Amino acid sequence: MNMIFHGVEAPNIVHTNTLAENLADIQEKDRFKVVLANTPFGGQEREEVQQNFPIKTSETAFLFLQHFIKILKAEGRAGIVIKNTFLSNSDNASVSLRKYLIESCNLHTVLDLPGGTFTGAGVKTVILFFDKGIPTKKIWYYQLNLGRNLGKTNPLNENDLAEFVKLQKTKAESNNSWIVNIKDINTETYDLSVKNPNKKEEGPLRDPREILEEIKKLDKESEEILKSIREIV
Repeated sequence: MNMIFHGVEAPNIVHTNTLAENLADIQEKDRFKVVLANTPFGGQEREEVQQNFPIKTSETAFLFLQHFIKILKAEGRAGIVIKNTFLSNSDNASVSLRKYLIESCNLHTVLDLPGGTFTGAGVKTVILFFDKGIPTKKIWYYQLNLGRNLGKTNPLNENDLAEFVKLQKTKAESNNSWIVNIKDINTETYDLSVKNPNKKEEGPLRDPREILEEIKKLDKESEEILKSIREIV
């Protein structure tokens, strides 16, 4: 319907499973200069479909990421939305895929989005920006802190991304942005988690007994105040 509204009255749409295509069959003519995608969250694929990929996993988002890398032309650019757990999952497939991504592409930017950006997703998400064909040397992270809850009636807007767009041009560092040298990445886990070094550490948790004593003290003070009020009344 959206295509008809835009003047495409006879769209060439094929109903198929993209992941059913064997990556080995993708030719140069099938590749693109730019890929922008929002991967499906939480989907599972059958074992026969997994055989089409060098890194086998039932997680559809991870299979799609391999597909996107494959269909990019050399020096092609991509912006991929994916759940943030991809950056830290310790299973073999996740570790192998992160290794493959940073070795085959320049993962130059990771945008960490606040919860609620995608209504109904149920997970936090990040956007991976990368160019194909050049290994990653440095990753610029930006943590989007809005100070408000996002939802259907309060969605992300263009102004929310203004600082990100401005700083990303030069990969500038700020309270919300920082750079990680790929040489500092653990080569056993390839953990790429969002860890803002500029975020103030929270103070140590108080001992529960100390909190209870303070509550008792406050209750006693409150009772004394109430007693004084009763005497006046």
